[in-house]
Amino acid sequence: MEIFENTIPFLNYQTYYRTVGKRGSKPPLVLLHGGPGSSHNYFEVLDELAEKDNRQIIMYDQLGCGNSSIPDDHPEIYTQDTWVKELENLRQRLHLNKIHLLGQSWGGMLAIIYMCDYHPQGIQSLILSSTLSSAALWSKELHRLIKYLPIEEQAAIHRAELTHNFSDSAYLKVNEHFMDQHVLKITNESPEPVRRKKIGGTVAYNIAWGPNEYTPEGNLHDYEYTNKLAKITTPALITSGTDDLCTPLVAKTMYDNLPNSQWELFENCGHMPFVQKTNEYIDLLINWLNLHD
Repeated sequence: MEIFENTIPFLNYQTYYRTVGKRGSKPPLVLLHGGPGSSHNYFEVLDELAEKDNRQIIMYDQLGCGNSSIPDDHPEIYTQDTWVKELENLRQRLHLNKIHLLGQSWGGMLAIIYMCDYHPQGIQSLILSSTLSSAALWSKELHRLIKYLPIEEQAAIHRAELTHNFSDSAYLKVNEHFMDQHVLKITNESPEPVRRKKIGGTVAYNIAWGPNEYTPEGNLHDYEYTNKLAKITTPALITSGTDDLCTPLVAKTMYDNLPNSQWELFENCGHMPFVQKTNEYIDLLINWLNLHD
């Protein structure tokens, strides 16, 4: 399987990208990672799709994390507009005229912003993986999930939010427990790309989103696209897990408002069904992509 890594110029910076497989007659699949600031690493579990489906897949590290430039001395650059322009730059420089677009978590938000506000050409289909159309609903649903934690753990989160002290050791321990439950508990058995140490974009995450998943107070705090979803007539596949941060209500809200959508719910999965049920996820993607080429 042919894997190629390189960088392309973007503004005064560099965007790292990684392609798997050769470009053929099928439109490539472009992957948008989460965070902001999470890096492409976990997407490497999907490499097999390129070989199985004879289709090139392209992943990249968004500005602010991973192997791309991390201009933390200019935090004002970490906005949705910058990341959309970076995606447009990638498409232009790699001649990605016709693609399928998969966005996970924040990457799905980026895909929704791109589709609703920029009306791009050549998007064959969208895959919205464990993402959201409303920051307010996301925060509300996550605070509902927090109520399932033991009382003392709920109190630690509540205290952190009241005092705005998100460095307290008790809070950090509880937040890690919450994320293990609803994102992914990384163990020695986890796939190597997931275990691999990454260069995370802490500044990008804090500036754009906030101190944690359930306190959106960065510049994306007013991300509200539910009512705009009707503009997207491109076929859209929504995927989520039963134990996901993207709760069934969050996923169904997108499904109900996207006119040409399908929703697949993965049992006993958190925020990354493609990691927890990789083979099942790849098979779903192959069927979807070939249906919408």
